[in-house]
Amino acid sequence: MHPNRRHLLAAATLLPLLPTARAQAAWPSRPVRIVVPFAASGTTDILARALAPELQRAFAASGQPFVVDNKPGAGGNNGAAEVAKSPADGHTLLMGTVGTHAINPSLYPKMPYDHVKDFVPVTLVAGVPNVLVLNPARAQALGVDSVASFVKALKANPGRLNMASSGNGTSIHLAGELFKAMTGTFMVHLPYRGSGPALIDLMAGNVDVMFDNLPSAMPHIRSGKLRALAVTSAQRSGALPDLPTVEEAGGAVLKGYEASSWFGLLAPAGTPRDVVDRVQQETAKALATPAMKERLLAQGAIPSGMSSAEFSRLIADETAKWAKVVKASGAKVD
Repeated sequence: MHPNRRHLLAAATLLPLLPTARAQAAWPSRPVRIVVPFAASGTTDILARALAPELQRAFAASGQPFVVDNKPGAGGNNGAAEVAKSPADGHTLLMGTVGTHAINPSLYPKMPYDHVKDFVPVTLVAGVPNVLVLNPARAQALGVDSVASFVKALKANPGRLNMASSGNGTSIHLAGELFKAMTGTFMVHLPYRGSGPALIDLMAGNVDVMFDNLPSAMPHIRSGKLRALAVTSAQRSGALPDLPTVEEAGGAVLKGYEASSWFGLLAPAGTPRDVVDRVQQETAKALATPAMKERLLAQGAIPSGMSSAEFSRLIADETAKWAKVVKASGAKVD
């Protein structure tokens, strides 16, 4: 074959690859939006706002910002559905939760997205215990200073205490429903559009109790604006080592109780694999830095950064686990 012809054929073979390589190298070519499916000030929002500037620094060469966009409603379903329907080009990400991607599929009779088919898991950002907290004045009036005395107060006042949550289907909601089911008690559930507004009403005395994510409740526990009774995880939290678990403090009736939360990045299905891998790698690097680790651990969050495949397996396992909890608790959302 003539040398010139051979060179032309080789060049022609490479041509189809060039646009793809150029497109991949150009990402991000516009602002990257991290959708938080809850109101500001909750743990989902806290984690997204901690991570966004780290990713912006990692991809600084692009000159594009990473912005957090709060889209609350329907227990996180509204924001998650918006991301599911977004272009699969890597410029829209979701800070998903155990609610949006493990609990809601069993709790809601009709979902606006398929939590498996419509997303590609990027990475788990953090695992978080919930914490049982009360309005201090209400706790004092009821004589509540422990999980045992709280159960006693609930049985003495059936239906008279209100339980706030960050929305139907969230782990905060289900933690309370599981507690009610195991103790044979009843509280009126008041769903909000995120932890932030729920905490405001809890501290104001408009509601009585909440099983909030630890990072969003932590500042108010430390300031004395909330009375913490126990964490909902299987082990105590390093951020509050003197606080017992619900199982520890609840005795035989609450043996086996565990209801923790997790938060992770997801992208619309079909997002280029190289973009998913790059975001996962840079997120893992950011979460492994001493400053970020110290920041999250102090708030009660345990940083992760696991691979996309590992996160996918976690979602499958958690979906099966929470389906059993939903069934056992009898929780329903119309």
